[in-house]
Amino acid sequence: METTSNENHKNIAALIHVSTFAKFFFPFGNIILPLLLWGTNKEKPFVNEHGRQAINFQLSIFLYSIVIGLICLPFFIAFASNFVSLVDVIDHHAHNIGYNDLKNLSGYFILFFVAIVILLGLFVFELYAVITAAVHAGRGEHYKYPLSISFIKQSVPEPIGNVNQSENEHVS
Repeated sequence: METTSNENHKNIAALIHVSTFAKFFFPFGNIILPLLLWGTNKEKPFVNEHGRQAINFQLSIFLYSIVIGLICLPFFIAFASNFVSLVDVIDHHAHNIGYNDLKNLSGYFILFFVAIVILLGLFVFELYAVITAAVHAGRGEHYKYPLSISFIKQSVPEPIGNVNQSENEHVS
């Protein structure tokens, strides 16, 4: 009976990690579905730890994506204004487009390329980490995601046999 229970805990923990891929099917699925699975199985210590790790990692990835987006936002706004002026130049002077008109945009294309590479790297890193976590959970091993921020702290259980001060006063 114990083996079946442990196998069940391993499968639930692995499912929590794999359920983060729900973000490809509906918005915030990477947080909602693991949160539901974790919340219904929180009383199992192994599942509780894997659920906490999965949620913390997904929140960290979300935060990293927002930071990258905010860093790129001013450059995107500058690019959009330059691109609009380039379109205006093309409309009015289609036969007189100079090298300087195109050279001004090349820096923005390089910046967009770098941002795309960083976001793609973050995506590949997330895939690798989630699959690795699911494999570890399936084997019954603990896993700590790299670069994960602990938004949800590990709850430390109160020691057994600890008597509250108010109970102690009633006994006297």
